[in-house]
Amino acid sequence: MTDSTSLLRFATAGSVDDGKSTLVGRLLHDSKSVLSDQLAAVEAASRNRGQQTPDLALLTDGLRAEREQGITIDVAYRYFATPRRRFILADTPGHVQYTRNMVTGASTADLAVVLVDARNGVVEQTRRHAAVAALLRVPHLVLAVNKMDLVGYAERAFADITGEFGAYAASLRIPHVTAIPISALAGDNVVTPSAHMDWYGGPTVLEHLETVPVDHGPATGPARFPVQYVIRPQTAEHPDYRGYAGRLAAGVLRVGEPVTVLPAGRTSTVAGIDALGTTVDEARAPQSVTVTLADDLDISRGDVLVPAGEGPLPTQDITATVCHLHDRPLTPGARVLLKHTTRTVKAIVKEIPSRLTLNDLSPHPVPGELAANDIGRVVLRTSEPLPLDPYAVSRTTGSFLLIDPADGSTLTAGMAGDAFAAPAADGAGAPGTPADPEGWDF
Repeated sequence: MTDSTSLLRFATAGSVDDGKSTLVGRLLHDSKSVLSDQLAAVEAASRNRGQQTPDLALLTDGLRAEREQGITIDVAYRYFATPRRRFILADTPGHVQYTRNMVTGASTADLAVVLVDARNGVVEQTRRHAAVAALLRVPHLVLAVNKMDLVGYAERAFADITGEFGAYAASLRIPHVTAIPISALAGDNVVTPSAHMDWYGGPTVLEHLETVPVDHGPATGPARFPVQYVIRPQTAEHPDYRGYAGRLAAGVLRVGEPVTVLPAGRTSTVAGIDALGTTVDEARAPQSVTVTLADDLDISRGDVLVPAGEGPLPTQDITATVCHLHDRPLTPGARVLLKHTTRTVKAIVKEIPSRLTLNDLSPHPVPGELAANDIGRVVLRTSEPLPLDPYAVSRTTGSFLLIDPADGSTLTAGMAGDAFAAPAADGAGAPGTPADPEGWDF
């Protein structure tokens, strides 16, 4: 479906100086999605730097340090639309030390654009970003072979890069890869077809973004409704009203449907659904609604309503693939808070069985810790059972964050269940932590 109401979230990634920000700037400029005052500011900044033509990368490199160094440091979000579709794009950094920012930008993306410099081919950071996109289960991937003007628009250069990248993507089990030869600086195949590459008959970048199917959305699969707030007016008009407000994370919830409340396992029936003050018969993800049940149950923030018989088995023992985001390493025995949907519980890192080597996707067994930007496997024990889906099934109810209980900073992004990273051999890893008097022994 590609109408004016459809929305595509996509992220750009690639090695340093591959031209990500220039591509995004070209995409915004040529699709006429840049306001005149923004373009005037970019033109003035470019002149001040001695450039004869506008540097379109400045449309996204908003931090002063980014403009001074000519690199992207933070994730830059931009919103634009064409007559066919609305877009939210995330321009992510290319440096190795900012891989965690790429995880942030791609975590909600429907599509990732990985840029490759046609002169350099597939490099380590290309593999790293493809691996992160695969890990995060981004449904579609575009390989944009940039700077084709610097290799004479040679078809052979494009074919060599796509062949090498295609083999690596296959090892990652990435389902959909579309390769497009472009020149972001000159505008070839970004919004308009190139006059220099008549050997290429595929879509431009914008055409592909406008037409790629986005039919895998959160409305598919069994319903998942994390409760965010319990509404009890206790007024004369509504003396016994008890509603459960939240955002439907997946599937469709219907009036009259039997549901189970996890992790407790109690059952009831959906008695009513209110959406923006209007009574409706059903709600579809990602709608925010208030649900009432036929029975008075003890339900609080963090509980999850699921169709009867179609929910995950709540567990306190979690094995997951994670990307560590904090400068302080993650070590076995660490006491953390685990935030899953609307519930936050105590947890202990029991083991770190392996760290992923991104060059060849091999596991490095028992690394001892995960440093910033490392991807690895962890085993966690939580203080309360959690109804996690495998991340491969649901990117919303299969994901979680590890948080520092001392200062509330985010430590690690986690994806429950198996991923492409192989777990370590049975028995590998650090020993479990001993009991302690502070309530962290689960």
